[in-house]
Amino acid sequence: MFFTRLLSSIVLVLVALVTLLRGGYLLAAVLLLISLVAYRELCKACNLNMDAEEKSVNALEAAGYAGIVVYYGIVVFSSSQAAQMLSILFVMIGMMFVYVFTFPKYQASQVMAAFFGFAYAPVMFSFIYQTRQLQYGIYLVWMIFISSWVCDTFAYLTGMMIGKHKMTPKLSPKKSIEGAIGGVVGSALAGVLFGYFIVERVVPDQQITWVFAAIGGIGAMISQIGDLAASAIKRNHNIKDYGHLIPGHGGIMDRFDSVIFTAPMIYGLALLFIR
Repeated sequence: MFFTRLLSSIVLVLVALVTLLRGGYLLAAVLLLISLVAYRELCKACNLNMDAEEKSVNALEAAGYAGIVVYYGIVVFSSSQAAQMLSILFVMIGMMFVYVFTFPKYQASQVMAAFFGFAYAPVMFSFIYQTRQLQYGIYLVWMIFISSWVCDTFAYLTGMMIGKHKMTPKLSPKKSIEGAIGGVVGSALAGVLFGYFIVERVVPDQQITWVFAAIGGIGAMISQIGDLAASAIKRNHNIKDYGHLIPGHGGIMDRFDSVIFTAPMIYGLALLFIR
């Protein structure tokens, strides 16, 4: 299991390197594919299809898939934030259209689950692409993954060594407050190293090292909320993993749960701090 997980991690890192460095249409296409898979995983986890006899994708799911494709098209081909916001609202309207004109086939809870799945993963994943498109985005986009994955590693190591106080004992008994703090400190330190040795020389007239330290630390705090949120959904629905796409890791939602929350946060922090 360890070597399977390690091999999968190496493949994921290589894919991230290629897609993030290349950016553009390749990154958008990969994120679109990931978003479609994540949406499917969330729909299954949230029991969107309550009819056990209905094995195919139902109309609500189909509306979500169509909405994801349209939304990514607008993100890639339009720089208008208003257009992106309207596309999200139109997806909700489309799902309500299905709800109304097939009534009483679907319950209101199914409609809410379908829209939640669309907003939770696909929309938030899109901020990886949007961060990459910013000025200095080729550097900033790495902070999404640094603050998420470095935090995971440091939180685990710190928790193993000195963790005593449970952070969320009912939700995730193995996570400790000490581990959470270690994850934040580790990510902030990674931000300092990344900013000082790589980014400082290409961003003039700004103390970028400390900006990246702040981005790393704040991103780490948010990433832990994302991790716990995904775990809470699994607990609510009594599932171990969202899927089995990534050997040793589970599904897209299992591996990228913290990245989902970190991506929009890093995008917002970049707009706020980077001149």
